[in-house]
Amino acid sequence: MKTWLRPSLSWMLVAVPIAAWLEHAAPERQTMIFFFACAAVIPLAGWMGRATEHLAEHAGEGVGGLLNATFGNAAELIIAIMALRKGLYSVVKASLTGSIIGNILLVLGAAVLAGGVKHSQQRFNATAARSQSTMLFLAAVGLIAPAAFHHVGGKEGLLAEGRLSFDISLVLLGTYLCGLIFTLVTHKELFVGESGHSQAAEGGPTWSVKRSLGILAVATGLIAWMSEILVGAVEETARSLGMTEVFIGVVVVAIIGNAAEHSTAILAARRNRMDLSMGIAIGSSVQIAIFVAPLLVLLSYWIAPRPMDLVFTVPEVLAVTVAVVVATQIASDGESNWLEGVQLLAVYLILAMVFFFLPG
Repeated sequence: MKTWLRPSLSWMLVAVPIAAWLEHAAPERQTMIFFFACAAVIPLAGWMGRATEHLAEHAGEGVGGLLNATFGNAAELIIAIMALRKGLYSVVKASLTGSIIGNILLVLGAAVLAGGVKHSQQRFNATAARSQSTMLFLAAVGLIAPAAFHHVGGKEGLLAEGRLSFDISLVLLGTYLCGLIFTLVTHKELFVGESGHSQAAEGGPTWSVKRSLGILAVATGLIAWMSEILVGAVEETARSLGMTEVFIGVVVVAIIGNAAEHSTAILAARRNRMDLSMGIAIGSSVQIAIFVAPLLVLLSYWIAPRPMDLVFTVPEVLAVTVAVVVATQIASDGESNWLEGVQLLAVYLILAMVFFFLPG
């Protein structure tokens, strides 16, 4: 996945020392700590994506694609790991749900709208979009199956939920690996868009490997630090603002983790590069659903108070299913216009309102 930092976001790095100072000097100001930590993650995620892009330039197309796939959702993964360590399973699952629906409804909707306003009709690689959409359907199945089992399995089924989630996670990770091989090795010619030039090249000379690795390491470390501060303030912030932890995870944390990608997708669409926009929006959701979510299930056996399962709530499952169906319809014909962007955004707003009014 391609992630790019707009230079105007760099000033937000000032939030890093402010969040750290508040955590040390005013730990009772949990809401302020939360929002400054959120603000700090946005530019750091952008710098991480920028370093990954330049590193991919040196690694070649295949390895570069794998690097983008691995680090594309690093900010969301780090935030989720910090929440998992504290046993905030509802926040973890809500942030995963929010990342999935946020990318394929909010990010894609904003990109399609922004591009459609400037270009009356935009085209993209329908083959690649349909392939990614099929992966999204697999992700929906991976969420629906454990939730259905939870409701029909009865008391005896509860004992098997952990094992079922573990086994499904292995299937999803295996399918994700096969998807990478398909898109990067065996059928990579099917996924070349009309604008195949390097995005890193648009930003000037390619960084050296040493510089890219250095910035990537620093950005990753700072995101881990800010994520720990952010997660520690989630519960108190939710109470003080009258919001549920689920809404915080589905909307606020998910948007923060994907902020740098949001601007990238919109800018690409404005430049009539809808293949890139589609790859960012749909590809990111696929990675969250069939890579990050099952990976967190496996990691929970070592880092969490107890193993995490894939049993999401009914509203979360319905939200992901609706988002997948709508996005698939939009992406199936290889064309887009501004009205389709409005429709995607409308679905996102409706789902966000449902989660806002949903009791804790």
